[in-house]
Amino acid sequence: MGTGVRTPTLLVIGGPTASGKTHAAATLAGHLGTEVISADSRQFYQAMRIGTARPLEAELLGVPHHFLGHLELHETWSAGVFARAAEPVLQDLIATRGVAVLVGGSGLYIDALLKGLDRLPVGDPDIRTKLTQRIQEDGLASLLAELSTLDPPTYERIDRHNPHRVIRALEVCLASGRPYSEQRTTPQDRTDLRILRIAMDLPRAELYARIDDRVDRMMADGLEQEARSLLPYRHLNALRTVGYTELFHHFDGSLSLPEAIASIKQHTRNYAKRQLTWLRREPNWACVPPDPASVLEHVRQVW
Repeated sequence: MGTGVRTPTLLVIGGPTASGKTHAAATLAGHLGTEVISADSRQFYQAMRIGTARPLEAELLGVPHHFLGHLELHETWSAGVFARAAEPVLQDLIATRGVAVLVGGSGLYIDALLKGLDRLPVGDPDIRTKLTQRIQEDGLASLLAELSTLDPPTYERIDRHNPHRVIRALEVCLASGRPYSEQRTTPQDRTDLRILRIAMDLPRAELYARIDDRVDRMMADGLEQEARSLLPYRHLNALRTVGYTELFHHFDGSLSLPEAIASIKQHTRNYAKRQLTWLRREPNWACVPPDPASVLEHVRQVW
């Protein structure tokens, strides 16, 4: 990968769920003698291992990973909290190794570390509490309907399965009297280090097959039992996510188990589509086949 002194560099491995990011990132970090910062917000939660496909110890390839399974279910980490916690880890790796690897499929969390965050109004706890109560009483659809009226652009692009983001967007609209979309800026990449983005690229049919296979493995590994053990906590934001909500509906009797599994697969494919949409917004992603050899070769060529 060349010789001599290099510019401090952050290598970012992105891509849709089930595309092979974890293996590529661990292999790359091991080759470079550095560590991995995980920006997958679903994998932050210790109790949600199977349903979030949090990697097992063997899958980390002996490479230290940060921000995996470090939160309890009742804890909430915004993108800003993540960025503030990840920054000293990143600075330490840059100072001692000259390079770090960031991996994940949560675009907002990746952007928070690479670009910073929009200067949006301070949250209003009273509004947030009322919106949360509405979800519990009327479901997320009622908030989405209001968001579609107050801020159509945000409604079109937001992750409609993520209550936390829907609540935040509505909270900003209601607290400020202005659409959330009008208050967002276009932050630029930080300039204190070089950022190289690498996206796992594979045909859509192969990606969907990987997703289906992963869900089948999750069920074989005990996802139904994991979800049942978490049923008392279903009201928490952490568990309002794909893989758990469908099984909760199964436990309620509204879905058969085969229907719940099919819904998990479909909703995961929908999530992957949204991740791909986010990737296309940023032109600096280099699309690379999702195997470690191709990733290493790309890094050799550009770094």
